[in-house]
Order: sequence, then C-alpha cells, then structure tokens
Amino acid sequence: MVMAGAALVLVAGLVLAVLAARPGEASLPLSRRRPEAAKSSLLSRTATGATAMLQGWFSRSGFRLVSPEKLELAGLRIGQAELAVVVGSAALAAVAVGAVVGSLPLGLLLAVIALAAPRLLVSQRIAKRRKAFGNQLDSLIDLLSGSLRAGHSILRAIDAAAAESPEPSGNEMRRVVRDASLGRDLLECLQETSERMDNEDFVWVAQAIQINRQVGGNLAEVLDQVNETIRERAEIKGHVAALAAEGKFSAYILMALPVGIIAMLMVVNPAYMTPLFTTPLGWGMIAASAVLMTIGGLWLRKLISIRF
Repeated sequence: MVMAGAALVLVAGLVLAVLAARPGEASLPLSRRRPEAAKSSLLSRTATGATAMLQGWFSRSGFRLVSPEKLELAGLRIGQAELAVVVGSAALAAVAVGAVVGSLPLGLLLAVIALAAPRLLVSQRIAKRRKAFGNQLDSLIDLLSGSLRAGHSILRAIDAAAAESPEPSGNEMRRVVRDASLGRDLLECLQETSERMDNEDFVWVAQAIQINRQVGGNLAEVLDQVNETIRERAEIKGHVAALAAEGKFSAYILMALPVGIIAMLMVVNPAYMTPLFTTPLGWGMIAASAVLMTIGGLWLRKLISIRF
C-alpha cells in the first residue's frame, strides 16, 4: 500500500510536470510579455495550463460539476475548470493519503466524499444566503419605504436600497435594477428574485408593488403594512425554531454518533478497525451503513423541517 501511494504521488507529479511543460498561449518573446506573466511560478503555470485544458473540455462536452446557476446563486465566482482542478486535487490527495496509511479503500472513500463535496457545499451556501436574505428583508423594506417617502420612484428606491443593503440583499436588488433597466418588467424581475431566494415574504412585496402600479395609492404605507406582517411571521418562525431546536440537536447527535465512534476506535485501537476497511465483509458493512444513514438522515430531516 505504501508503494502504491508513493507511485500515485509520483504519477501526479509527472502529470503536473507535463502540464507545466505543455506549450500554451505564451508563445511571445519574454521581453513582450507582461511582468506578472514573466514572473509566474511553476505552480501558477501548472494550474493555468490545467485550467485551460479543462475549460476547453467542459466547453466541448457540456458537462458541469455544478450548474453555473447554482454557483451564481451561491455567490461563488469560480468557473467549472477551476472547480474541477480543486476537486481533482482533493480526490487525488485523499487516495494518496489512504494508500500511504495502508488503507486504500479508506482513500477511495475519502476521494468519493471529495467528489461529492462541491454540490453539498454549494447547496449549504445557497441555503445560507437565502436565510440571510430573509433576515435582511425587514431592513430592506424599511429602506424602500423611506426612499418612497423622500419622493423617489420605485426603481430609484430599489437602487438606493441596493446601495445601502448588505449581501445578499444588495446584490439581488442590483440585479433587479439592472434587468429592469434593460427593458424587463419590474414585477417579473421581483418575482424572479423571490424564486431565486425561495422567499414567500418577498412575493408579498412584489404583489404590493404591482397592485400599487395598477390602482395607485401610497406605496410607502402599503410596504409598511406588509413589513409589519412579515415581522409577525418572523416572530412565529422564531418560536417554532426554538421549539424544534431540541429535535434538531438530537438528530445531529444521532447522525454524528456512528462516525464519532468509528473515529475514536481508529485512534484507540487501529488493529480492531482494520478488517472493516480491508475485507469484503467490512466493505459491505460500510456500504450498508451508508445507505441506512442516508435513509435515516432524510427521515430525521423530514421530521424536524417544519413549514407553515
């Protein structure tokens, strides 16, 4: 296993060396290049060459590790090629570490986790940004109503709110202003924002603006009433979250307990856990445990997720 790990590391080094030596776009004389390009290191040239190759492959094949829409929704400014380089490096390092420590199946398991991690991390970041948008909606509506009372139009009020609001509210409002300036209907832009952020409260804001555009009236007062309703809903959500906190904490403990026990046994008595990662029976038990843990996790998630 140690020899296999060393061979794998050697192969990875040879691949990086080939990528570094591969002729790219830098065919101009050294004197005509930019200073920062001339001073680039071997690591940066290797990463640039690998990224260029992967970017061409992604463009031709249409394959995506994570959809660009989700990356944008998560607020990540990273391309498919850069993401592939990071994920591939992590998977290769996981396999090499597993081979060096004498457990190639463990390295393969870590590599699978590394390959699946981007989607999970992006989903978590999207959920975090959506939650932050919901928490910032109160102050966002206050900014809108204040700008309307100052005599601004609704589009100018949204622009002012975008300048004063933190992320992700500011970015979403700038997106609305940009799309509306290009000729799209304002209501359509607001509804798209509510769908992107998966926020039912913002739908009320869009509907209030649309109704005001049709029948007239004081939009600032309407937004204040909508904001008061949103505050009451947020208070109820807080009570529900407090009551469900015990169930969520219990679910986290139940999901982390098997992993924690395995990690403790591997530290205390590695020989006792070796058959689990080196025998077919152990591999089958790991696969069965992964399936059962996934089913149990989805079940617990369904129980503790309360929607109203």
